[in-house]
This record gives sequence, C-alpha cells and structure tokens, in this order.
Amino acid sequence: MLTCLLKVLHTTATESVITRSFGTAGALMHASVFLAGKKGKKAPGEKGKGGAAKGAGLGRVNGHHQENGMENMTLFEVVKMGRSATQSVVDDWIESYKNDRDIALLDLINFFIQCSGCKGAVSAEMFRHMQNSEIIRKMTEEFDEDSGDYPLTMAGPLWKKFKSSFCEFIGVLVRQCQYSIIYDEYMMDTVISLLTGLSDSQVRAFRHTSTLAAMKLMTALVNVALNLSINMDNTQRQYEAERNKVMAKRANDRLELLLQKRKELQENQDEIENMMNAIFKGVFVHRYRDAIAEIRAICIEEIGVWMKMYSDAFLNDSYLKYVGWTMHDKQGEVRLKCLTALQGLYYNRELNTRLELFTSRFKDRIVSMTLDKEYDVAVQAIKLLTLVLHSSDEVLTAEDCESVYHLVYSAHRPVAVAAGEFLYKKLFSHRGPEEEGMPRRGRQSVNGNLIKTTVFFFLESELHEHGAYLVDSLWECAGELLKDWESMISLLLDEPMPGEEGKEEHQETALIEIMLCAIRQACECHPPVGRGTGKRVLTAKEKKTQLDDRTRITEIFAVALPLLLAKYSVDAEKVTNLLQLPQFFDLEIYTTGRLEKHLESLLRQIREVVEKHTETDVLEACSMTYHALCNEEFTIFNRVDIARSQLLDELVDKFNRLLEDFLQEGEEPDEDDAYQVLSTLKRITAFHNAHDLSKWDLFTSNYKLLNTGLQNGDMPEQIVIHAMQCTHYVILWHLAKVSEGSSTKADMVTLRKQMRGFCLMCQSYLTSVNTTVKEQAFTILCDALMIFSHQIVSSSREQLEALIYTPDSSLQAELLNFILDHVFIDQDDDNNSTDGQHDDEASKIEALHKRRNLLAAYCKLIIYNVVEMNTGADIFKQYMRYYNDYGDIIKETMSKTRQIDKIQCAKTLILSLQQLFNEMLSDLGCNFDRSSSSFCGIKELARRFSLTFGLDQLKTREAIAMLHKDGIEFAFKEPSPQGEGNPPLNLAFLDILSEFSSKLLRQDKKTVHLYLERFMTFQMALQREDCWLPLISYRNSLQAGGDDDTMSVISGYSSRGSSIRSKKAKPASTGKRKLPEGEDAVWMNREQNVQTPVMMPSPHLSSTVLRDPKKMRPEESYMGVYSITSDRRSSGLMEDDEEPIVEDVMMSSEDRLEDLNEGMDFDTMDIDLPPSKNRRERSELKPDYFDPSSIMDDSVGIGLPFFKG
Repeated sequence: MLTCLLKVLHTTATESVITRSFGTAGALMHASVFLAGKKGKKAPGEKGKGGAAKGAGLGRVNGHHQENGMENMTLFEVVKMGRSATQSVVDDWIESYKNDRDIALLDLINFFIQCSGCKGAVSAEMFRHMQNSEIIRKMTEEFDEDSGDYPLTMAGPLWKKFKSSFCEFIGVLVRQCQYSIIYDEYMMDTVISLLTGLSDSQVRAFRHTSTLAAMKLMTALVNVALNLSINMDNTQRQYEAERNKVMAKRANDRLELLLQKRKELQENQDEIENMMNAIFKGVFVHRYRDAIAEIRAICIEEIGVWMKMYSDAFLNDSYLKYVGWTMHDKQGEVRLKCLTALQGLYYNRELNTRLELFTSRFKDRIVSMTLDKEYDVAVQAIKLLTLVLHSSDEVLTAEDCESVYHLVYSAHRPVAVAAGEFLYKKLFSHRGPEEEGMPRRGRQSVNGNLIKTTVFFFLESELHEHGAYLVDSLWECAGELLKDWESMISLLLDEPMPGEEGKEEHQETALIEIMLCAIRQACECHPPVGRGTGKRVLTAKEKKTQLDDRTRITEIFAVALPLLLAKYSVDAEKVTNLLQLPQFFDLEIYTTGRLEKHLESLLRQIREVVEKHTETDVLEACSMTYHALCNEEFTIFNRVDIARSQLLDELVDKFNRLLEDFLQEGEEPDEDDAYQVLSTLKRITAFHNAHDLSKWDLFTSNYKLLNTGLQNGDMPEQIVIHAMQCTHYVILWHLAKVSEGSSTKADMVTLRKQMRGFCLMCQSYLTSVNTTVKEQAFTILCDALMIFSHQIVSSSREQLEALIYTPDSSLQAELLNFILDHVFIDQDDDNNSTDGQHDDEASKIEALHKRRNLLAAYCKLIIYNVVEMNTGADIFKQYMRYYNDYGDIIKETMSKTRQIDKIQCAKTLILSLQQLFNEMLSDLGCNFDRSSSSFCGIKELARRFSLTFGLDQLKTREAIAMLHKDGIEFAFKEPSPQGEGNPPLNLAFLDILSEFSSKLLRQDKKTVHLYLERFMTFQMALQREDCWLPLISYRNSLQAGGDDDTMSVISGYSSRGSSIRSKKAKPASTGKRKLPEGEDAVWMNREQNVQTPVMMPSPHLSSTVLRDPKKMRPEESYMGVYSITSDRRSSGLMEDDEEPIVEDVMMSSEDRLEDLNEGMDFDTMDIDLPPSKNRRERSELKPDYFDPSSIMDDSVGIGLPFFKG
C-alpha cells in the first residue's frame, strides 16, 4: 500500500535541506523508487492489461476520444468546455481504464499537465521509461514562457467555470471509483505520486494546480472514509445483534459474512487512511505555508471542509493548529479562509466541546482580527465571534465584547452590520423568566425594556452625534424593535409606574434621537452619509414596506407629535429633532384619516415653539416643517399657508416697529431693544431660508440696519451677521424670480442695483474690527461673486447677462488679504471661536474646520476664474508650511487651475516661488546662505510643484517652458547691488528653477539653454566662484542628456526600475560622451552623467528553464547603456508577488536562498532596444518637436514661440 510512501515522505521531510538543493528531482526520488516497485509499471516490451500492444483501449488513440474514427477532444478540453456531464466523462474514463489502465492513466496524467497550462505532453514512451521526477523536469522545460497565465488564473467566465469543473471532475472520479479501482494499488498510487511531485515544483502553475487537485482529491477521500466508517458501524451493530441472539436463532453463515464484510471494510479504511496521510504529509503540510497566497488559501479552505465533514477524525488540535497558525497570515484572503472554515465548525453546537482548547488559545487573535485592515476579514471575524457568543456566553470577556461594540459606528457598513448583530445577540436576545408573559408593545413590555437597553448603550458609547449609524447597524437584525414607535412614545409620554425609575433628561433626548433616526431609515431606505455609494434601486417588496411604514408613521405621530411638542417645548434639542418628523409624513392621511384637528394642534405647537425659542437650529427646523406641510398637492395646503402667513406678518410687522425705535436718532439703544431686534431678525432669517418673503420688502430695512452699523460702528455683531444673511436671502429669492423669465425689466434693474450695493456693503465690512462679522462678510461675498459671475448666463440664460458682477482689483486684494490674515495663521494664534478654551481639542478642530471652509470658498473663485489666477500665488506658496491643514485644498486648486490654463498655472507657480524668494531676501539680505532653512524650504516647495506636473511631458511641455522663461527673466532682472562683476541679485533663483529641468523634453532643454545664454555675458561663462554655482548647476541640468541621441521621452509610456535577481549583477557599460568643442566644453560637469531611461513598455518575457550563461547568444549577453530589465509584468508567470517562474515555494526563510541557489544560476533577461528603433519611434511624433535643426534656425517653428524675439 502507501505505507512505504509515507515512510519515504517522512524521511524526506527530515532531509528538506538536501531536497531543496536538488529541486523537483530530489523531492520525487524516493517516491519514484516506491512506484517502480509498487505500482507495477510495465517493462518496455510488456503488454498492459487488456492488450496495450493493440494501442488502444477501445475508442481512444494517444489519449484522445474517438467517435466514428474521427479524433475528438482531449480530457482537458472536454472538462474545459463543460458541455458534457462530468458523470459521463468520468464513466468514459473508467471504461477506458478497465480496457487499458496505462493508456487511461497517461490520459489522466496529461490532463493534470494541461490543466497547469503546460503545452507539453507526456508520451507513452516517457510514461514507461522515465521516473516522475524526470517527467516533471521535462514538462518544466517545455512550459510555455510567452505567457504567465494558466487556467486557474485566467480571467473570463469560461475559465471560472473550468475551475469548478476541474474540482467536480476529481470528486466524481473518486466517487465512481470508490468501490474498486481506488483499491487496485495502481491508479491512486500513480495519481498521488504525480500530484505530490508537481506540488513540490518550483513552477507556480504546476504547484498551484496540483495542490488544488490534491486537496480536492483529499476531500473526496475523506467522504469515502466517512462512508466506510458509517458502513463499519452499521456492520458492527448487525454483527452484535446477530451474535446476541439465542443459539437456535443465530445464523452462523450470516455472522461469517458480517465478519468478512467488516474485515474488508477495515482493510479499505486502512487503505484510504494511508492515501489521506500520503496527501496530507506530502502536500498539505508543505503547501499550507507556500509562498503563494492562493495556494495557502486552498489548503486552509479544504482542511476546514475535512474537519466539518468528518469531525471524528479531523476535528482535533492536531489539525486545528494549522488553521490557528494561519490566522496570522500576511495575506487577507488566507486569513479570510481561516475564519470561514472556523465558522462552519462553530455553527454546529455539537462540536463546541472539541473546540474549547482551540478557542482559549486563539480567541485573542480572533478578537484582534475584528480590526483587520481588510474589511472582509473583519466582517467574518465579527461573525465568528457572534457564533462563539451563541455557543457560550462565558467564553468572551467584557473587554472582548467592548472591542466589538464600538464597531457599530464604523463607516464601513458590512463591518457595522456584523457588529450590530453581535450587539443584538449579546444584549437583546436573552430573556429572563420575569419577561415571560409580558406584553409585546408598550411601556411595560419586552420591547420597552429592550429600547431602554438601546438608549443606555447609546449613552455609554458617548458618541451622541452618531445615532443614525447605530440605528443603521441594528436595522437588519433589530428592525422590528426599532419600528416599535408606540413603545417609544409610551416611554416618552407616560408617567412612570409606582416603583419604576423615571427617565432622566439625557435619556429622553437620546430616545428621541434614536426614534428620529429609525423613522428616517424606514422612510428613506438607505444608510446614512458615509456608509453607502449612493441610493440603490428598491425592489417591489422594499417599496411596499417603505409605503406601509410611512403610512404607519403618519397615523401614529400625527396624533402623538403635538403632545410630544407640548411636553418638551422648552427643550431646544428635543424640539429640533421632533420637528423633523413631519418631513416623513404622508400628508394625504391628514385628510383621509380625518386628522385635521391634530394638524391644527401641530400648527399651534409650532407657533409656540417659534415664539419661545431664538436658537437657529430650532427656528430652521420650524421653517422646514412649514415648508414640508405647505405642499400644494394636498388639501391641507390652504390651512397651513394661512397659519404661516399670519406668523410671518406678525414677525415682519414687529421687526419694522422695533427697527424704527432701534435706529431712532439721538437715543442710545439699550440691550433689551437690541435683544428684541436680534430675536425677531433671527426668526425672519430662518424662515427666509426656505420661504419667499419678497412681498414684505425686507431689503430696505436690512440695508438700512447694515448702513447704520457701518456708520456708527457700535452695532451688535449678531445683528449685523443676521442682517447680512437675511439680505443675502432676499437677493437670492429675487434672482430665482428673475430667472424664471416672468419678471420685468424694472425687476432686473432693481436686482442689479441691490446686488451691487450689498456687495459694496459687505466689502466695507471686511475692514470691521470684529472677526466674526468679517468672516460672515467674506463668506457672503464669495457666494455672491460665484453666483453672479460670468457663469450665470450658462444654460441658455443670456437674459441675465446684465447681472454679471466682476470684482475689481481692490475687492480682489481685500479678499486675498483676508485669507492671508485669518486662514494662514498658527493654531495657537487663532483666538477666534474658541471662547477662551485654547486647550479644548474640539474647539480647535472647529476653528480649523471654519478656516478650511473660508479657504475653500476663495479657492473656488480662483478655479472658476472669478478672480485673477495669479492671486493664487499667495495661496500656493503656503503649500508646504500648512500642508497638514490645507494641503489637500491647495493641491486640488493647483490641479483645477492647470486644467483651465496650463501656462497661466505655471506662471502662477513660479510667481509664488519668486514671492518667497523676495521675502527671503528681505529677511536675510543678498548675502544669504544657500544652505539656510529658508532657501532649502523654497527649493523643496519647487520640487513638490514639479511633481504635480505628472509624467506626461508632452501635455505640460509649453507650461514648463514658460515656467523656465519667467524664472530666467527673474533671475537676471535685478543687477548686483555690489556692481559689475558680481552675480545678479536673484541669480540663486536658478538653483530653485533647476528643480523643473527634469520636466523639460530633450530638445526643449536646448531651447531653454539658448534662451539662458541671451542673458549671460562672456565673463559669466568663465566664472567659477561659489556665488556663481546656481548658474553652473542650472546649465548642467539643462545639458544633462541633451546631446544623447537615444534619450527621449515618448508620451504615454512608462517603465519601472528593475531589480536583478541573479547573484552577480552585470556591469553596465559606460559609454563615453563626446564633449562639446570650444567654450561649451567647460560647461560639462563630470558628475552630470544622469541618464533618462528609454520609456518603452517592457516585453513580457520570462524563462522557465535553468539556462546556462555560456550557451546564450552574444546579443543576449550584451547590455547596452540604455538596456531595460523588468522585474514586474502586467502578464506573465511573474505576477503581483514579483516571484520568478522558477521560485522558492515555501514561506519559511531559513536557509532558503542558499539552498535554492546552490548548483543553480537564475538568469534575468536583459532586453536591449537598439538606437535605430528609438529613432524610428521618435520620428512618428511631430517632426518639428524633435528636429535639431529647428532649434538653431529661428525660421522653423518649434512650438515654443515665447522664447523668440
């Protein structure tokens, strides 16, 4: 049997170092010896069973199916196409095996070889005379090296189906052969030996395919072993029952038959166990720690199947340890397989006792995996802990549970939902005996207690602003509980029973928030912001549920909402949440359900809330409630509209009356008058946001208020802020009316006059002493300039052209100065909006958020060309200093401006560097040290700017050239203050400008160099002092690679740096470059030998053969100056792992490289691109860009006209 093979494998395992030294051949040496004596391989002239000399087995020639004498497809092609049922394919093969087992086995061997992607085939001669190790080596040499794909990794539906068909074929093959053929000591021995050898190959395709086959073969054998075990148990029971009969009724013949059957079953079981042990020790033990993640995942997935299928044999610590160890795997897909395998075990409660030791040992690791960087792994880890919790409450400690609880607030919805299910199982699924017989709904109900528990958890989590996320996490598992709005209302309105503890105020606030979030979730049917990619299309069932929920919400809260508002009318936070509920009502039910009296009650309560509160959030909630109820489609519109008009009439009349007294000349307004004006103005502003109040002419009163405040300078800041906001709303509503096209010319003139007057007013307030007022004026100005910019006439709205408002230079300067004074400041210097709490992190974050909004508002003006783009120079120069706070905003602004105008963006970037350079000169003087932090900071900023231009040099060609032009002019603009013979004042700027030289094309470098020489004198070219180093360095950066004919950059291509895997790297040839003659010779720097690689795609070539360097062709061993080596290909046997096709196959690094490289030489092919090819490809682009004569001849256009004249 396979016992000898097991011993051989055990021996070779202790000699792994020797095995690695000899590669695949060494790994199969002992197995081949075993097969030669055990499997009964025929001598060269011996006939196989059934007459191998006849060549055939009926219906087969050379391993191909035959029909009517016509050659059909191979076994591999039949399985790949999937057209035939696997059962019939296996039956045909079994019939062939019975006719001639050698021919059939040869077909099966070639099947595995072809499934690996190998184009070679094992011939009958090779099968008779060569050992498996020799066959595998031969197949390795014949492996197709043009592509790295093989069937298991190929994309497309055909190959995805092939994998399942491949696995199914192996399972059906064992199932059909389980009663006879697998015990013939030939077929299984040959297959297992072949797969064991292939699984130890250094060719990834062989190793991957054979491991999958071996694992599926093992799974099929486990199923056979399970059936044998069941049959043995049944036979044993029958034997015991027969033997316990009295002598007169006992059948001795039956006893002998049962004994014989049990013996046969035992022998078969021993045989199967030997096969399984051979596969486990020969394949699994080595491959579960393979270097390829897919192979490790296969092993872990299958061992999970074995433990679940045949738990009596496999579910013990000897096998569980492999899963536990692999949970620390570096690849997420492997960790995921571990968790899914364990879920299948923990799901069966009967297996829990066998998992106790494993759970205690690896529980901490599973808990830590809930925070895995791979979200899929984290989700499955939480689900596994939920199963562990379901099996026993004592396994997980309070700390373990708390680490999962907080994940209900995760932004990743699957993680949050899994954590919500865990939370529900832990806190809500257990019911005490006292809850038996309690009503389902209401205050004193099961759901009432669960709702209280939810509130307590929400409060203890201390994340009160994230109630929507908690509700979304619990929605799938506790949706019925969260929809029990009757119980929630009862908890809020009913008085506590005698002996019941009353609710505290913060508990009621939390309950109202959870109730609101649950109603929103039910009506909107999508997760909160940040937990979804967008609204998905609802199914018919979901739409029906949504409508039913909305109807039920309206029926319940139309009655309860006025009562809730009456009870909590003085609590701003509670009222704000409650007032959002009507947005989700089905307003038709007010009429159909005869609920008009409740509507009247609701309107009265809203009016009382408006009169009691001055908080902006509450007033805006009231405004939005009126907006939701004032829907002309429903019959309740007139009733709501009358109530709204009455309220607004009173507010406007009161405001005008108070304002007249407040602005009365000669009297000093007291605080009470100011408070009355402010509170009324707040209410009007909140309503004007959602309702058109144009008929009340609020512009005149607000403008008068603002003008008085500007003249006197003693107006309270909150009154000014809300007056600005209200006036802004007036103008926007007026614009909306004009845009509809129904307005007159007089309306257009009035709007234009009001808009310009208001903008001038806001501009005046930019100089206010109050920072909050200035921020409000700035924000409104930015919004107004955006709205009334040139884009207002887009979308066929040419009639609005008269409203276009372009800011003059003074306004642009004031806006920019505001940004520089109030945004680009240190955190400690910001005393605004912190209420003196400088140590409060929340206030600091809020202040930063406000400054980011201010900067974003101004950057939008730059992006949409409302203000001059060069004003962005003052923004761009802050990129490095304030990178952490505003880096993303500034970078996005640079990107957008470059899309609008590349050249102007480049001029803005160089202007920002020039401004910093001038500031440095002002601080340090003209004799500054170029190693100072200020100069190095400017140089680093230039490097960052250079990186933003990307890799496609053709797209940014003109912009980069213009940047160099402006930089050169700036460098020579100011003469030296020390007189002639000294470098110009700004010459050091060339050192900064050199950061952009790498972005120039080769021919453009020459053009820029010629332009540079226009500013140089003969004496400058001869200077070598340190003060002239920037000029020397800049010239060298323009000359680097300039004369090399093979140096160019072709747009759209890129190449990556190579890493040579061989021990001895080939020395790169150092081609000598011809120095320019005459004066230009002194400009060459010996160290300036940087070469730009030829940006061409690397060919997808790899080698599967261990090649002898001595046998290489001369051109293969040559390595030119511009040779390209590639260690990573988009396709090919070297995949994302960056492993060669002939690779180390184990994750363990102990003596790995030394053992692998001993006696072997791995070649990395060097692909040389001849210069002629480079020239030919360059000629396909625009000729005038690459013609050297056009650079010297001004009459020929070179695409860079700004360097001429």
